[in-house]
Amino acid sequence: MTLAQLAGKNIRKNFTNYFLYFASMIFSIVIYFTFVSLKYDSTILATSDTSPKISSAFTGASAVLMIFVAIFIWYSNAFFTRKRKKEVGLYSLLGVRKKQIGRMLFYENLMMGLFALVIGILLGSLLSRGFVTILMKVMGYDAMANFHISPQAVINTIVVFTVITVITSLHGYRLIYRFKLIELFQADKEGEQEPKTSLAMALLAVLCIGIGYWLALQNILESAAWRNMGFMVTPLVIVVAVIIGTYLLYSTFIVYLLKMARKNKKRFWNGVQIISTSQLLYRMKGNARTLTIIAVLSATTLTAVGTAYSFYYNNRSSVALADPNSMMFIANDQRIANEVQDRISRDPKHEVVYHERIPALQMKVDITSLNSKISSDIVSYTVISNTAFNKLAELQQRKDSLSLQGQEAAVLDAGYYEGLSPEYVGSTVSLKAKELAENVTFTSLKRYNVLNLRTANTTVIVSDEVFARLQKEAPLANMEAYKMTHEDDAKSLTSEIQAILPREARFSSFYTDYAAGMESSGLIIFMGGFLGLVFLAATGSIIYFKQLTEANADKDRYIILHKIGVNKKEIRKSIAKQILFVFALPLIAGIAHCAVALTALSRLIQTNLVIPVLICIGAYACMYIVYYFLTVNTYYKIVTKSNA
Repeated sequence: MTLAQLAGKNIRKNFTNYFLYFASMIFSIVIYFTFVSLKYDSTILATSDTSPKISSAFTGASAVLMIFVAIFIWYSNAFFTRKRKKEVGLYSLLGVRKKQIGRMLFYENLMMGLFALVIGILLGSLLSRGFVTILMKVMGYDAMANFHISPQAVINTIVVFTVITVITSLHGYRLIYRFKLIELFQADKEGEQEPKTSLAMALLAVLCIGIGYWLALQNILESAAWRNMGFMVTPLVIVVAVIIGTYLLYSTFIVYLLKMARKNKKRFWNGVQIISTSQLLYRMKGNARTLTIIAVLSATTLTAVGTAYSFYYNNRSSVALADPNSMMFIANDQRIANEVQDRISRDPKHEVVYHERIPALQMKVDITSLNSKISSDIVSYTVISNTAFNKLAELQQRKDSLSLQGQEAAVLDAGYYEGLSPEYVGSTVSLKAKELAENVTFTSLKRYNVLNLRTANTTVIVSDEVFARLQKEAPLANMEAYKMTHEDDAKSLTSEIQAILPREARFSSFYTDYAAGMESSGLIIFMGGFLGLVFLAATGSIIYFKQLTEANADKDRYIILHKIGVNKKEIRKSIAKQILFVFALPLIAGIAHCAVALTALSRLIQTNLVIPVLICIGAYACMYIVYYFLTVNTYYKIVTKSNA
């Protein structure tokens, strides 16, 4: 039997152990091939106006995926090679040279890599139409994808994954020369010394994570810590503190808790509890690095996907805040305004909910006294009367009204940011029109718009008396505002209105901003979702591999337990508890890190991320649970195989 034949036989006999590794590689190749294919897809190029940006985005995502998959395959290959130390030792005792053993393992890894590559490209080709359709759907397009296999994508994928497979195979080949014969047969006894820890180190773990969380949750604009360390250094300090704290959490704090649990004699000596606790205690420190990597990667994945989905989820509400009217423009020419009205009224797909003409004044105002940190001293304000505001607010069903008297004023600023935006309330500005200057004092701030932001900028409401005096001195700008049904599906109507209106009309529409938001956030959620799935598959597989290695090492112990009277139900219960602990630790830490990061982000961008983030965390946890049950079943089968 040749080495290649022996390698093929080993893969067939151990395929159960290799399955998740093989499946994860296939999944990674499918996603990579998909991302590369989408760069060249004719449907995307024909449908989207931003296809060059989409191509660039998928190029970047493919590069990130390529690096991650290379690390994952490298880690998995080294892991499997070390896992088979005893098998390699037996080959050595039988007279097989290390060179031949290394070649056999090289062939194994190369075969699996090539098989995964072929299957991944075939599956990717078959699923490519579905992936394009999904992308078009989340970006808000109704285009149907045509079946097309990109030769560039096939060549790119073959080259990239062949290189990764060959390099990792060579790495596995080199590992063989680093093993000594005595080490190979003592492999199962490695790392079995009881780990040492102390209360001080356990508390240091909590302190590091606490410092990272505390810094992350600080108000960036007001925090002395952020100012002293610098806005570029502080995020780095947060990341380092949390990573170090997470590692210490697993290597010291959890070990300390397990030792404390062992001192509870009543619970420790209860049934097979002694087995679960002891095995976790002895192996926790050795697993600390792996669990830390998985926790940090889970946190990064959840944060990225959660943020992307939040933008997608909140797109409509964000656009509604900026564009409360379906369409709006400045009517400088009554003939053109009538033409627009006629076109809108004739459209069969959209019913006009309201059409309002708002008398407005557009003025340059000096806001030096407002101490703004994000705007210039001279800004453009659209000034409307109290009566006009109340009428629009009623039409928009806001259940809000104003009763301004004398020199009182209110401001509408949907993008108001505490600490950066102008300090409106209590401040006075001068509204100047020719020889007239009206000094008004802001008594109210509303964090929404009644006029579209792109047409009107920041809106200031003044009393009817002040507006009447200013109107006599300043040119009046009549603003046409329309509210229509199905405003998110008005592509053709929007295009026709844009063609009618001149640029100085400053046309804005709900559909334009909604479509742009759907396109950008849809693209991000598509890439983030699929990259997140790859990361999840990889991290779940790493824990799976680790537990299978421990299962083979523990097999003899469970056989002895079974012989002295421990039934299989109790063994399964012990295994389930032990593996639950290993799966839950990085998941809980990842969710905690993600929650803190997204809380800080939601404060920064002033957006509520709770619902979309909970959806992402729920989906991630459900998939992790699937990995958990698969690992428990496989572990149980391994340790009870000889107990029949």
